[in-house]
Amino acid sequence: MLAQSVREQLQAIVGPRWFKDDNESLVSYSYDATPLYQSLPDGVIFPSSTSEVSTVMKVCAEHKIPVIARGAGSNLCGGVVPIQGGLVMVMTRMNRLLEIDQDNLTATFQTGLNTKQFHTAVEATGLFYPPDPSSMIICTMGGNIALGAGGLRGLKYGTTKDYVIGLEAVLANGDILRTGGKLVKDVAGYDLTRLLVGSGGTLAIITEATVKLVPKPVFRRSMVAIYSDLSSAARSVSQIVANRITPCTLEFMDRATIRVVEDFARIGLPVDAEAILAIEQDGDESLVERDLRLIETICRQEGAIEVKVAATAEEGAKVMEARRSALAALSRLRPTTILEDATVPRSKIAEMVLEVQRIAEKYDVQICTFGHAGDGNLHPTAMTDARDKEEIHRVEKAFEEIFEAAIRMGGTITGEHGVGMVKAPYLEWKVGASGIDIMKRLKEAFDPDQLLNPGKLFAETRKRIVFKDSSHGGEKDESTEEAGCVKGEDSAPLKEQPMKLGGQGEA
Repeated sequence: MLAQSVREQLQAIVGPRWFKDDNESLVSYSYDATPLYQSLPDGVIFPSSTSEVSTVMKVCAEHKIPVIARGAGSNLCGGVVPIQGGLVMVMTRMNRLLEIDQDNLTATFQTGLNTKQFHTAVEATGLFYPPDPSSMIICTMGGNIALGAGGLRGLKYGTTKDYVIGLEAVLANGDILRTGGKLVKDVAGYDLTRLLVGSGGTLAIITEATVKLVPKPVFRRSMVAIYSDLSSAARSVSQIVANRITPCTLEFMDRATIRVVEDFARIGLPVDAEAILAIEQDGDESLVERDLRLIETICRQEGAIEVKVAATAEEGAKVMEARRSALAALSRLRPTTILEDATVPRSKIAEMVLEVQRIAEKYDVQICTFGHAGDGNLHPTAMTDARDKEEIHRVEKAFEEIFEAAIRMGGTITGEHGVGMVKAPYLEWKVGASGIDIMKRLKEAFDPDQLLNPGKLFAETRKRIVFKDSSHGGEKDESTEEAGCVKGEDSAPLKEQPMKLGGQGEA
């Protein structure tokens, strides 16, 4: 519980209406979209300006109160669960689009701005902001920046980190930091902008951002390639890229996902196919049509049993919306859906999908796989039931082997969802002991009292493993356990229920 004097200080900063510590509010902000993780905060605050954020942080720094900044809470890595209590700082009042600068092709906004609303406003001017996370209808731009969100257009356009060029952020001691700006070039010192993007609120609280924009594509068309085996689909992906074609979107769904999505979306997907590629290209109409003809030829040469080109923009939009609905469709199967984002080189897609299937069979769990084939970012998704502790344990073990397989194939434990709490036990597998050490030193420099989003990124205990390729630097230690986390269960207090859990993410 926060001391009464602290509560009064916080209320004076934002107004009594915008500080809450009633039971309903504490429970409402005790979790995010990550299944199984929950922990009560001590208070919830809704600032309206950078100045208010700064003043709140000065109070919290004085009293050593943890602060967890959050937007819509749509992340799936446990990124904003207040595992050590403290103050949840909800940024959604700071939702103004401050400027669209058509001369410099930039936009500046407060970070509580809704992502879909931002896209709509930008496109109304004839400009384009490409990063498009599947949760864009509800997520905030600040959340995208904090976790380095990706999306379906990542192959051609890149992800959030490729567009953020300036930030305003509040440090743990309340100081205000400004980085970058409306600049094409800027190499003055360390790149603090890039450092803060993807830092998950562990280094600073980002309050404003400037992003670069590009001209809006004038034409777009979609197609679907249907396959009777995974290898043919994977070869098609590699050959499309090898032939110097960069589609806007190049998505993959396995057979199990196709069936569930078709049952949900009803757009005529072939439920007997082993795999499909959903492909979209944008740009000048003649170039788009040329690229689609070449892509169709490649897909047929590599074994596609059928290729369907959307006759209209509306038909193409339905295909992409069906892909975006994959998580919602899969969520209908079981009470709990755990979605991950292991990423591998494009050439390893088929091998990785087959490995996921083998692992699922080994542990007798239901896992479907879909994702961004063009950039190797796959989303193995487990359908399970949190009430079945034994099954949850098998799901955890399955994802642990999936992460291990991704690293072994030259991939990573997360391509776009972030580390948060969920991936913290596995981070050393990717970055090595020296990587963990330097990251901890950076955290210490920004936040010496460990107040900003504690319990994320670094696990109290880490999983270790030995890879055949010693360059990964892992060490085997069978006795290590997963990082502690907190889950509400039955009628016991939330903070008194430790539980070992595996990983999940966001598509």
